[in-house]
Amino acid sequence: MLEQLVAEATMHPRSGTAFAVTPALRESYAEGDDEELAEVALGEAALASLRLLAGEQEPRLRRAVLEVDVPDSDVTVRPDLDDAVVRLAGPVSLDQVVAAYVDNAGAEPAVRAAIGVIDDADLGDEDAELTVGDAQDHDLAWYAAQELPFLLELL
Repeated sequence: MLEQLVAEATMHPRSGTAFAVTPALRESYAEGDDEELAEVALGEAALASLRLLAGEQEPRLRRAVLEVDVPDSDVTVRPDLDDAVVRLAGPVSLDQVVAAYVDNAGAEPAVRAAIGVIDDADLGDEDAELTVGDAQDHDLAWYAAQELPFLLELL
């Protein structure tokens, strides 16, 4: 998806799904400022990235999350799916990308293991949940939007 974004200057998030600081997310936390809640939404997006990787024939072994700036009118909150889930009305253009968050090479073994058990974790398997948690414990590295072409070359 990142390659498509760089090559075509646009991409379509799978099912239009994205993550944001929503009213439901704010309500689910007794305290926390917007920056802390944004970290929660980022974590949810990183978990969703694992699910996307698990669905690929030959998955890359790094999670990737884009931070984008889209008009509120292009976002529909989906609390029926989860507190941070939103649906985007259309594609994301490269000029809307604020930053990219991507795993470092050191996360690859944990991501590989998590990809293999993500479905089991979703079904409540405690060992699988721990394995997914190990991947989630790896911090994503921050990249400016203009660094995306160079980042793709390095991956």
